[in-house]
Amino acid sequence: MTLNVAVQMDPVDTINVDRDSTFALALEAQRRGYSLFHYLASDLALEDGVLTVWARPWTVQRIQADHSKLGEPMRLDLATMDVVLMRQDPPFDLAYITATHMLEHIHPKTLVVNNPAAVRNAPEKLLVTHFPHLAPPTLITRDRRQILDFRARHSDIIIKPLFGNGGAGVFHVGPEDENINSLIELFTEISRDPLIVQRYLPEVRQGDKRIVLIDGKPAGAVNRVPPQGEARSNLHVGGTARKTTLTRREQEICEAIGPTLRQQGLIFVGIDVIGDYLTEINVTSPTGIQEIDRFDDVCLEADIWNAVEKRL
Repeated sequence: MTLNVAVQMDPVDTINVDRDSTFALALEAQRRGYSLFHYLASDLALEDGVLTVWARPWTVQRIQADHSKLGEPMRLDLATMDVVLMRQDPPFDLAYITATHMLEHIHPKTLVVNNPAAVRNAPEKLLVTHFPHLAPPTLITRDRRQILDFRARHSDIIIKPLFGNGGAGVFHVGPEDENINSLIELFTEISRDPLIVQRYLPEVRQGDKRIVLIDGKPAGAVNRVPPQGEARSNLHVGGTARKTTLTRREQEICEAIGPTLRQQGLIFVGIDVIGDYLTEINVTSPTGIQEIDRFDDVCLEADIWNAVEKRL
């Protein structure tokens, strides 16, 4: 296929060419002869039911510090595109939610990946709550009494912002930690959002596994091992990527959630598994495909575009 693809993402100068999944997708699209256009979510404009952006033709190359070339800005009617990739990073705030509403005006005639309504209805940490048999004990609340009761019952816990990303604001709070009240106060003063509290999983020391699912099917995984003295395994905060394979339990998790993801039009999803537990389902801007490509000698970005073409 020859496709016109608009990519809604962050500024191109933020790209890490060795890690960025959007960059890998753009390279593969370009290799296939697709026409690429780049724009920011803030460029969206909806007037009389017509959704336009000021976009720029985009070419990419795997050269550090010279990875992107942008053409002259042009006003683009997104309904004339074949595909829109919604790949801007969280935070999942009202601006993000508004962008999903606006993109619904063109989807599915123009295929938006992932389905904007499903993205809006499936924030990473909330979608997991629909599969309680797969997740660790989890509490979502702003109420201090409920959080203290949860800690009393589970002793060792993790507290994090419900709509956070990239490991920001994640705290490991042990049974004797006296900072818990201060943490709750801090979180509730700076945001009206609830917190998510989970039982701490010591298996995280062996790694937090990122599994990529393409149209509901597991396509590969990478294990992210936290550095010494760190509760977070995210690669950009010092976690180490390691080659891995799926366990029987992880295959069961994928089989349990895959049909829901596929039905909702969530083509590219990254789930996080610690030990035997599903902790997050990432649908906004999942990452990990470059690391899996290198470890397993595969090309997940090609598999993703194959799935997109099949949807079209």
